[in-house]
Amino acid sequence: MPYADTPRRGLMLILSSPSGAGKTTLTRMLLQDRALDLTLSVSVTTRARRSSEVDGVHYTFIDRGHFDAMRDHGDLLEWAEVHGNCYGTPKKPVEAILAQGRDVLFDIDYQGAAQVRRKAAGDVVSIFILPPSMTELRARLERRAEDAKEVIDKRLANAREEIRRWQAYDYVIVNDDLDRSYKQVTAIIAAERLRRERNAQGVARFVEGLLG
Repeated sequence: MPYADTPRRGLMLILSSPSGAGKTTLTRMLLQDRALDLTLSVSVTTRARRSSEVDGVHYTFIDRGHFDAMRDHGDLLEWAEVHGNCYGTPKKPVEAILAQGRDVLFDIDYQGAAQVRRKAAGDVVSIFILPPSMTELRARLERRAEDAKEVIDKRLANAREEIRRWQAYDYVIVNDDLDRSYKQVTAIIAAERLRRERNAQGVARFVEGLLG
């Protein structure tokens, strides 16, 4: 078997950031790059759908009763309550993709990232995206024009708490230039895909044939 065809365990790529720091834009860019072949983990949420969002694409929008049932039955890989709304990641779709040797991209906050890390540390690569300044963060939230002033103020207050969690992540990127930040994320993906632990089975087979 050629080495390029040897099996590899998929990885869970987690991107987290305060609201407005650029996580969603970077996620979209990564998914549009077909060469990366990333699959987005679509979260379920009890949050109301924004006008720019599509159900089943950006999130799967469900009511609180449905969410609680999924959580209580162990059907969520992670879940969190943020800004008064619940978010969670269905477990079965992620497990199926990893088993195929493909990578799953998570757009989740620090609470969800911590849960995934506890349950599947060996599969996780986590990146925290920082804004260049709090002033710029506010400006980005205001330019988005989707939230009232009170909501923006709440998001900024929560952002300070989220930013304090940066040390829990494998990598940290300051998103002061979107193109540079994107290149940094793709460099991380390339390196992590070559990590020995993820390729151990395939490399062992290759080495056996090489030496045999």
